[in-house]
Amino acid sequence: MRKLHEMTIDRALLVYVLHLAEPHGINGDVKLQQLLFLCELQLFAKGLKGLHFEFFRYAYGAFSKDLDNDLLALRRRERIENFSLTDKAGEVLKILPDAVEGVEVNEKVIEILQAVTATYAPQDSSAIVQSVEAVEISSPDQPEFKLAMRDISFHSTLLVPSRIDVQSEFTLAPKMQARLNAALGY
Repeated sequence: MRKLHEMTIDRALLVYVLHLAEPHGINGDVKLQQLLFLCELQLFAKGLKGLHFEFFRYAYGAFSKDLDNDLLALRRRERIENFSLTDKAGEVLKILPDAVEGVEVNEKVIEILQAVTATYAPQDSSAIVQSVEAVEISSPDQPEFKLAMRDISFHSTLLVPSRIDVQSEFTLAPKMQARLNAALGY
């Protein structure tokens, strides 16, 4: 289960990814879910943790109930409308650079989110689902045994960030967390 500071980070980074993807159009949950799954996988591949969404295998790739709940919460707090940012979300985008600048791990996380979004956000939903379906997953106890996502049973757990050891993690100073919470409407 995510901790409160992890939810703040997840929601702030979600707003940031939506901002990055906006020119390409996020027209539904499927594309956004796949995009965040790919972001999280790339972070873990680099030994970093920035997002804390648990994902399971779904009919259209990967799905996170945590991400779905965060979208709902941001909509209720009028930070996003459908998949577009509202003016109220602008405050998050103003504060986030202060949380990132000068913190090497946070800077690396943002760079990875930018790179993954630049690569996959231009794809339509079916293309990004195909990209996710081709991802090969292994379990920690059998890292040499890899299985393509398309071959994994529906509803199987794919990603549990709390169980993954990383070298570094995106962090927020307490004052910065308070500022982001206020900007997110908490």
